[in-house]
Amino acid sequence: MARDLKKLISEMTLEEKAGLCSGADFWHTKAVERLGIPAVMVSDGPHGLRKQDQEGDHLGINDSIVAVCFPAACATASSFDTEMIHHMGDVIGQECQAEDLSVVLGPAVNIKRSPLCGRNFEYFSEDPFLAGKMAAAYISGVQKWDVGTSIKHFAANNQEHRRMSVNDEVSERTLREIYFPAFEEAVKKAQPKTVMCSYNKINGTYSSDNQWLLTQVLRRDWGFKGYVMTDWGAVDDRVQGIRAGLDLEMPASNGENDRKIVEAVQSGMLDEKLVDQAAERILEVIFSYVDHRHPEAVFDRDADHEKAVEIETQCAVLLQNNGVLPLKASDRIAYIGEFADKPRYQGGGSSHINSSKVTSALSSAQRKGRKVTYVKGFSADADVEDEEEIRKAVAAAVEADVAVIFAGLPDSFESEGYDRDNMKLPECQNRMIEAVLKVQPNTVVILHNGSPVECPWAERTAGILEMYLGGQGVGEATDQLLYGEVNPSGHLAESFPLHLEDNPSYLFFPGDGHTARYAEGVFVGYRYYDTKKLPVRWAFGHGLSYTTFAYDHMKVSADHMTGDSILTVSVDVKNTGSVKGKEVVQLYVRDLNKTAERPLKELKGFAKTELEPGETKTVQMQICARDLSYFEERLGDWYAPSGDYELLIGSASDDIRCSGRISFKTEKLLPLKVAGDTTIGELMSDPRTAQTVQKMMQEAGKDSPLTQSSSDAGQEAVSDKMMQEMMAGMPLKSLVSFGMMNLEQMEGLIAMLNQSL
Repeated sequence: MARDLKKLISEMTLEEKAGLCSGADFWHTKAVERLGIPAVMVSDGPHGLRKQDQEGDHLGINDSIVAVCFPAACATASSFDTEMIHHMGDVIGQECQAEDLSVVLGPAVNIKRSPLCGRNFEYFSEDPFLAGKMAAAYISGVQKWDVGTSIKHFAANNQEHRRMSVNDEVSERTLREIYFPAFEEAVKKAQPKTVMCSYNKINGTYSSDNQWLLTQVLRRDWGFKGYVMTDWGAVDDRVQGIRAGLDLEMPASNGENDRKIVEAVQSGMLDEKLVDQAAERILEVIFSYVDHRHPEAVFDRDADHEKAVEIETQCAVLLQNNGVLPLKASDRIAYIGEFADKPRYQGGGSSHINSSKVTSALSSAQRKGRKVTYVKGFSADADVEDEEEIRKAVAAAVEADVAVIFAGLPDSFESEGYDRDNMKLPECQNRMIEAVLKVQPNTVVILHNGSPVECPWAERTAGILEMYLGGQGVGEATDQLLYGEVNPSGHLAESFPLHLEDNPSYLFFPGDGHTARYAEGVFVGYRYYDTKKLPVRWAFGHGLSYTTFAYDHMKVSADHMTGDSILTVSVDVKNTGSVKGKEVVQLYVRDLNKTAERPLKELKGFAKTELEPGETKTVQMQICARDLSYFEERLGDWYAPSGDYELLIGSASDDIRCSGRISFKTEKLLPLKVAGDTTIGELMSDPRTAQTVQKMMQEAGKDSPLTQSSSDAGQEAVSDKMMQEMMAGMPLKSLVSFGMMNLEQMEGLIAMLNQSL
């Protein structure tokens, strides 16, 4: 039904409009019953519903309804499968309709700047391109059911330490290239109903007060149409927030901030039209849900549990395998570590789900009659060594054909609210792994963690399977993968550095508590490791399979492109093994023009394809001018210099199989203002000034003392390259010193060049 929201707002009092701009309680918007405006409920979280009806809290302390916990974003991003996460969103959207939830608070797309961020398990990736594609697909899936999403946390929420007040010092280029694109892609492609602003300041201004962020970037640059809500308690200056484009404050403020809005309008400090605008945005989203209920929606927890299992099988990453996996039904297997019986499958904090059931790898194996023995070995929730348990584990490993150690991070090691101190597994687990490796070369390690961990024993293990935080079906999924019922197909959405100190943010994270300097700029994750040629444990995009794949016949639809071009890049992928499998094909772009401060390569395309043994498929991806570009602050826009670019296709950022070159031509020109310190090289490289300066140099250089002295110099003292480089780096003011022109001539040249520009 069509509603005249402007008419409805005209019938509201100022107090009612201001009241609509804050929550009624922890989870509900305010109702205006006399005008037929209902209250609606919002709820965490991105990987399952955390609906709380009574005593609400934002940190998962109180119980919520029994729901289904799907794999967390750390896992789903590793699927590199937009169709799969769209399906997961579809399931969650139906659950929301069945539970009368108007908005699900997710997805969370903040970039994994440091492995230590306590909330990394909720975030997709270190790469903004991948995060944006996954987020847009998830949002489209949820919103099929006329349920809203709230993409979060906008923006630069990349640590938990002092997250509610820290000031992030970060350049606009870094924001535009690394920390904004996932939001931008989701807004442009999927239009989430709401955006949640973050707690932190960005360059001195709280996100909730930041007009440039919430209005210029989000609405004008990207075309966002929904409402902006706060993270819980993120309001700084409520009146400035309305001016900036912050619509809904959550939770309620006991009327304090509503009163400030009313007083500001009455005193003339705030234009009432801005309050009307916020109210209209909120009502648009409320009624888009209220007017489109789905009575056919059901929340079938058992059916959705099976979907959670299936999804996790597509997310797990086979990091290492010397042939011991998949396990054989006849193998005698020793399961070691309490995670085999009590898996860690979700993170702590606001996304914590009250799960309907949880399967373990041990119970799944026992149900299927696997030849498995179990030794607790170490606790799933503490770092405590037990010599007797180590002895039992070693004895079991000796008797087995294969030892499978279920390792990972206890709940207390990573959670919302605080960051990790290091990248290490509990010491009791490392010691157990070392002890077992001494007696059993066929040792496999299963990892349950939300972020990278250091694995000093990795090179000596027979296999490593990264399950991440795989949701409530993680145990059954682990069993299926270990025994080859499903072929692993996940690829890492983040790099695993060898040591924490290798991470580019190491010197700056998390800051002094007041300021966090993003001094590494755009060199985040593999952009840093690849550019610096720094070895990592496992690279971004890495993932093995029980089969093998060959790449061939890479083709590009054209060898030249302009600003309006869209090129198609294709490659043939063949399953060269003996079992069916899925491969993640990745497309990277490299700038060959020696453009300053650009990463060696950047992900600009990916596709997941399933192949039978011996089957070949042609995979296609597209690139446009934006994919070649960096954000040029002098232009305030995206810019790719004319020249050559390399297109690289591979299975990981460090496993490139094919490459090709294209040329690019742009009509964009960088701004140039000529002054005395402008160099000859700058002027010669700009087509607007090159001809004039070249002619000037030819005339002025005939009798120059510099030219004369260089012609008299010995070949050993002065080379042609030296002279070329010296002249290129020489500022105009120095030409006066070397007698190539006088001061009046130089000033005239500067004026002429600036006039032509």
